[in-house]
Amino acid sequence: MPRIKIFADSTSDLAPEWIQQYEIGIIPLYVVFGEESLKDGQEIKPEQLYERVSRHGSLPKTAAPSPADFMTAFQPYIEQGDDIFYISLSSELSSTYQNALLASSEFPEGRISVVDSKNLSSGIGLMVMKAVYAAEQGKTLAEITQQIEAMKPTVRTEFVIDTLEYLYKGGRCSGMQNLIGSLLKIRPVIRVTDGKMSPAYKVRGKREKALEQMLQNTLNNREQIDRDLVIVVHTMAEEDALNLKKTLQEQTGARVELTTAGCVVCSHCGPKTTGIIYNTIH
Repeated sequence: MPRIKIFADSTSDLAPEWIQQYEIGIIPLYVVFGEESLKDGQEIKPEQLYERVSRHGSLPKTAAPSPADFMTAFQPYIEQGDDIFYISLSSELSSTYQNALLASSEFPEGRISVVDSKNLSSGIGLMVMKAVYAAEQGKTLAEITQQIEAMKPTVRTEFVIDTLEYLYKGGRCSGMQNLIGSLLKIRPVIRVTDGKMSPAYKVRGKREKALEQMLQNTLNNREQIDRDLVIVVHTMAEEDALNLKKTLQEQTGARVELTTAGCVVCSHCGPKTTGIIYNTIH
């Protein structure tokens, strides 16, 4: 039976040690400042992105990998006899999925499975790790695809955004919303629903209050949480993330891991964004 090579894109926000240990292929999206196009995670890191935004006052654009990028990444593994499982950033947010499909159509039928995560960040990462474990158990490409497709609606992804500034600069909220939000210290909580980022609710006051609300939402579902893996993802908020990890481990008994958000998520949500991602089982 052919070996199955697992691929994701850079928006999956996987921990570097997982990528290395399980030999996960990562295809970077692009972060674009004017005429300069940089590979997410390879040619630019979040700290550098924040520094540029602070200096220039404007956000970069982000761009999907081209079909040629995917073909270049996939070809060596197809040639050596591997099958490929790739899970993409939500098709509601990017053309990444469509470009991967176009690339896969250039290879023999049945060798590459392309799945639309309908998610982002560690919501994708959670599915990638499930696929990795399924491949290790000897499941076929079709079986892994079926498992991950069934998992997609059960993944819960929620983020606390610390500042409206990046949403404002990115055109996702008005100047008045940004001003009022800043004055009243309103922290939006973003949830992924049907592959899109949508505001779930807003918490007024200190950041800790919003984090506590997000944590409580998760704990309210503790009986349904898949304890194999829960992910706390953050950007420049390690202390908050560690506190969430500790409480989640104590309260749920789950394996909880930390990851950091890459440049694509950072460019939309800004510093100190913190999220909890888990799968539900019934």
